[in-house]
Amino acid sequence: RVAAVEALDGPVLVLAGAGTGKTRVLTTRIAHILCSGRAQAWQILAVTFTNRAAGELRERIAALTGDTGKDVEAGTFHALCARVLRRDGEAIGLDRRFVIYDTDDQQQLMKRILAEEDLPATGEFRPAAVLGAISRAKNEMLDEVFLAQNATTHRERVIAKLAARYRDRLHAANALDFDDLLLRAVELFAEAPQVLAK
Repeated sequence: RVAAVEALDGPVLVLAGAGTGKTRVLTTRIAHILCSGRAQAWQILAVTFTNRAAGELRERIAALTGDTGKDVEAGTFHALCARVLRRDGEAIGLDRRFVIYDTDDQQQLMKRILAEEDLPATGEFRPAAVLGAISRAKNEMLDEVFLAQNATTHRERVIAKLAARYRDRLHAANALDFDDLLLRAVELFAEAPQVLAK
């Protein structure tokens, strides 16, 4: 643990099971970096997977560093991406007042789209299945145009069409889904190097 905390330059990989002190190592390392003057709090990004873990990170950093640590950016991947997009998303044409659609919102929207397309919301076109296919494509950074151009089956062609309708409806509602938070953040960093540098 001490070696990981004291390694101030470059990445450190800590492999350990649950309850072995990974969060303590991480927060102590951040405190050590701040106290040594290697970085300012606003230059540190601490990313985790759950809201609970992110809250614990913030609390422990503040306990170790006081007010200094309050400027450390700590949160989940999705929360941090949402924060960046609200602050700097205008660089890619994103309105900072966007809303985030949760699973229920997505399902309701897809049900409406399926009804408009006169498709049954059952079987291979049930909302969860369609949204799952769209999500997998987004996670591979594949857009609706790619899906349409590479569709080889009837289902793939329909999914591509539904994905395009879904994208358009999200855009019209000034909304992003959870996958969009990550995808649009990557797009922002690629298209606005000044934002990435910041």
